[in-house]
Amino acid sequence: MANPAKALSKKLPVADVSRIIEMAWEDRTPFEAIEKLYAVNESAVIQLMRYQLKPSSFRLWRARVSGRKTKHMATRSTDITRSHCPTQYKRS
Repeated sequence: MANPAKALSKKLPVADVSRIIEMAWEDRTPFEAIEKLYAVNESAVIQLMRYQLKPSSFRLWRARVSGRKTKHMATRSTDITRSHCPTQYKRS
């Protein structure tokens, strides 16, 4: 049986896989935003993270996002109107 995360990794450009991983690590970026941009649903993101990360890094990430209200649009506060900290992308 083929690994779907491996197939997804080969299908997407390396830059997109890297950006998906970065977005998955971000606290304020919901899985729905990843799905909207890259057509990769939450379960596929989890599989991709499992495939791309070291086992210890994957466990840390899963512990971090499990139950985090900001990772799902339906559970996040209406006070959150953006997906990143205002100082995150400051330009010099």
